[in-house]
Amino acid sequence: MEDIPNKIRNSMGIICDVQLEDENGKKYISIKVNPYSIPVSLRGRYYYRTGSTTTELTGIELNEFLLKKAGKTWDDVIEEGATLEDIDTESLSKFIEESQGKGRMPDTEGLNTKEILDKLRLTEKDKLKRAAILLFGKDPNKFYPNIQVKIGRFEKDATDLKFQEVVEGNLVYMIEEVQIQLNHKFLTRSVSFEGMKRIEKEAYPIDALREMLLNALVHRTYMGASVQMRVFDNKLSIWNEGTLPLGLSINDLMQEHNSRPRNPIIAEACFKAGYIDTWGRGISKIINSCKAAGLPKPKITEKDGGILVEIYKEEQVTPQVTPQVTPQVTPQVKRLLCVLTTNMGRKELQEKLGLSDREYFRLKYLQPALELKLIEMTIPEKPKSSKQKYKLTTLGKSFIEKKETVNEE
Repeated sequence: MEDIPNKIRNSMGIICDVQLEDENGKKYISIKVNPYSIPVSLRGRYYYRTGSTTTELTGIELNEFLLKKAGKTWDDVIEEGATLEDIDTESLSKFIEESQGKGRMPDTEGLNTKEILDKLRLTEKDKLKRAAILLFGKDPNKFYPNIQVKIGRFEKDATDLKFQEVVEGNLVYMIEEVQIQLNHKFLTRSVSFEGMKRIEKEAYPIDALREMLLNALVHRTYMGASVQMRVFDNKLSIWNEGTLPLGLSINDLMQEHNSRPRNPIIAEACFKAGYIDTWGRGISKIINSCKAAGLPKPKITEKDGGILVEIYKEEQVTPQVTPQVTPQVTPQVKRLLCVLTTNMGRKELQEKLGLSDREYFRLKYLQPALELKLIEMTIPEKPKSSKQKYKLTTLGKSFIEKKETVNEE
């Protein structure tokens, strides 16, 4: 009777009521523990139980758990070292401008910076919250590490990096700047012509890209690694640190589910600006946008302590020409094979395909077809010869014949 409460206090730091009970002539010990509003540790460690699984909380998860028990989230904490001088008024003005017509923002006309931040619930006791710095700070990285989005262009796999850009700044700035960088440097538009009219098709739906970026920025763990985007020939991925809330699975994300933002203060501000809708529809928007554009279904996985979202271009076709060869043929290469009826030079092929961009033709059409040995040079010993032409190989002819047979059937 003396030993049990001492052991509980020493192991868990809590006080319990231990009584010797007697029922129907049988004695037993009852231990009564009142609810605690603060987290309780076992020998200095914290555990969380969900279903039949007990998980030890460490690092970022432990920090978020302790904040939650205190009735706070990471973005709701006061940043003691921040002042109004750290707020970028241009970003704040842009935020208000983009909220126009959404009907979600409180009236801010005639208010100064401090009063607007008060209206957005980004202050407490005349001090700025972390969310204010992340949304509108002149230099958020002065306060927190890795407030940035890293974008890399890769070739064959994630080890084959060609070039990269790092976009850092507040959320209002990054939401726009990342999309600009993607369009100008990382994504290639397919080009076609209708008569004299040049038509450019986006590689991926803008709505899907924007929603992926917003999800990553709003729901990431801000004391972890930066958001990372990888652009490949056939897919684009975005990863943010931060696991799913306890009780929410990847399967839940793929269907109707309730919104449970990791950073609710940031999410609320983004909702008021019209960036997000706070109804847990982000993933559904990405899936539906890709479906409407005729693209494959996106893939979502938990990886390296975070969430990875991948979207893909057109389905790739794997022709069964011979048992020993199974090259992956893209729609661009298929078009090239179909127009290459005789020996043709580069310029003639581009005209047949309606392409004016020489580099795009080389990267998307010519080079892949050569690597798959579906076409070959007529003067292989002089690759850069002005008289160079291209012709179908035996493998290329077999592919065309098989394609025609399938079409006839």
